[in-house]
Amino acid sequence: MQPSSPAYEERLTVPRSWSLVSFPVGLWAALALLPLGTLPMLAGLAGGIAVTAAVMSAYGSPRIRVVGGFLIAGEAKIPVSALGEARTLDPEETRAWRTYKADARAFLLLRAYIPTALRVEVADPADPTPYLYLSTREPERLAQALREARPAVRGDRAKQTP
Repeated sequence: MQPSSPAYEERLTVPRSWSLVSFPVGLWAALALLPLGTLPMLAGLAGGIAVTAAVMSAYGSPRIRVVGGFLIAGEAKIPVSALGEARTLDPEETRAWRTYKADARAFLLLRAYIPTALRVEVADPADPTPYLYLSTREPERLAQALREARPAVRGDRAKQTP
């Protein structure tokens, strides 16, 4: 595998059923513009649907990737060497770690519509972040990609040491 190709990649898209929300929002916008005539009403319908779809697309745009010795989760880019144990969370544990077990210092890439997650310890003592909580539809695959990326990072460091 080339270093530039991701060992793991996932986009946290919203459920397709959420697209059904676009039509009522568009209908509401159309009804609000009804007194202005047919053309503004149709523009309101199209605009309401488009704006709602764009907002949902933006909310579901974060990606999780493991590539080139880094875990990239949303806008965070963390070297795999700074990470500790990765633990998959079932739906019950996922709910617990995003509510009463959550630590305010943790990095959360949270999407409530995704029922499973991965909790990754931060091993860097200089980093105040205790763990990463990553909503993911495939926690086992992500954990495996992180495990496989660690030896590659260590091997690269060994090659660089004189």
